[in-house]
Amino acid sequence: MTADLHRAETGDGAGDGTGDGTGDGSTHPAPAPPSVPAERAHPPRRSRLRRWLRRGALGCAVLLVVVTAASFVYNGVTAGRAAPPRGLKYVQAADVRTRYQTWGTAGPPVVLVHGAFETVDTWSRLAPLLARDHRVYALDLTGDGYSERHGPYTVDHFTRQLLGFLSAMHLGGPGERPLLVGHSSGAAVVTEAALRAPGRLGGVMLLDGDALDTGAGPPPAFKYVLIDPYRTSLLRIGLGIDAVIRSLYDAQCGPACPRLDAAGLDQWRRPLRVPGAEGALWSMLAAGVPGLPADQVARLAGVRLPKSVVFGAQDDVFTRRTPQETARRIGAPPPTLIPGARHLTMVSSPEAVAAAVDRLTAASVAASR
Repeated sequence: MTADLHRAETGDGAGDGTGDGTGDGSTHPAPAPPSVPAERAHPPRRSRLRRWLRRGALGCAVLLVVVTAASFVYNGVTAGRAAPPRGLKYVQAADVRTRYQTWGTAGPPVVLVHGAFETVDTWSRLAPLLARDHRVYALDLTGDGYSERHGPYTVDHFTRQLLGFLSAMHLGGPGERPLLVGHSSGAAVVTEAALRAPGRLGGVMLLDGDALDTGAGPPPAFKYVLIDPYRTSLLRIGLGIDAVIRSLYDAQCGPACPRLDAAGLDQWRRPLRVPGAEGALWSMLAAGVPGLPADQVARLAGVRLPKSVVFGAQDDVFTRRTPQETARRIGAPPPTLIPGARHLTMVSSPEAVAAAVDRLTAASVAASR
C-alpha cells in the first residue's frame, strides 16, 4: 500500500499506460504536428497582386476584342456614304474639280475663302448681302465641302486651287481684280495668294484669322491614339448626335447666331459623310491647321494692296491682342472689332462684315485710280 501510494505521488506510471508508452517509466514531450510552409498558410501580398494583374490584363484583352469587333460591325453597318446635294456647280481649278457658288450680277468681284471644316454654305448669310453691290464667288477648298478630295492639304495646294479658280472664273484682269476674303485658316490662303499674284487682286481681308502657322490642331499623339476602326466609329457616332453638332456650332458662333434646324444640321454634317471625306479629315487633322510663318505673313505689308482685318470682339480662338498684332503685321489699318461676335462673324454678324467689305471695296477703287 505504501509503495503504491508512493508511486502515485511521484507520477511513476510504469506499466500502467500513463507514461510515454515506452514502458520504461521515463517521460517525453508529445511529438509536434507537421508544420505548414508560411507561404502556403499566408500567401504573400506580391503573389495576390500578380494574380489580380493577370486577371485585369485578361479582362482588358477581352474588352478590347469585344470593342474592336463591335467597332468593325458598326463601321460595316454605317459604311454607306451620303450623296452631295443636287444642283451643285463645279469647275476645274488647277488640279481640283471644285464646287463653287455665285451671287449677284454687277459690281466689283469678291471671292470668299472659307476656313477649316467649312464650306461654301458657311457664307449663306453674308453672300446675299454682298450681292447687292458685288459679284460674289465662293469655293469649297479641297478636303472640305463637296470639292474633289485631292491632297496634300497644305497652304500651297489651297493657294494653287484658289488662283486656278480665279482663272476659271476669268477674274484677275483689269477691272476684274477681286477682293479676297479669307476666314480663319482661309486667311493664310488669301495671304499667300496676295504674295504670289498681287497684280491679280483688288484687296485682301483677313476675317477671324491671323494667317499664322501656330501649330494649332490635335496633339501629335492623336494619330497613335485615335486609330481605325475606333476613330471612324467615334466620328460617325458624333455626327449622328444633333446635340454634339449644335454644341460645337454654338461654341464657335455665339448667342447671336440662328439656331440650327434640320437643314442647318445637314449643312454641317453632310460634307463629312460623302465619299472620301473621312480619309481627308484624318489627313488634315494630322497636318494641323494650315498657316504661314510669321515672317512670310509680314511680307504682305510690303505688297501695295488695300488690306483689312476683321474679328469678332469675343473670339476666344485667338487672344485679345491678335487683331491689333495682325493688322500691324500685314500693314493694314486698325482692325474692325464686331461687338458680341465670336469666331463665325459671317454667320452671327453678316451686316457688320458686309459693311467692312464695302469699306475695303471703296479703298480698292480709290487705289486703282
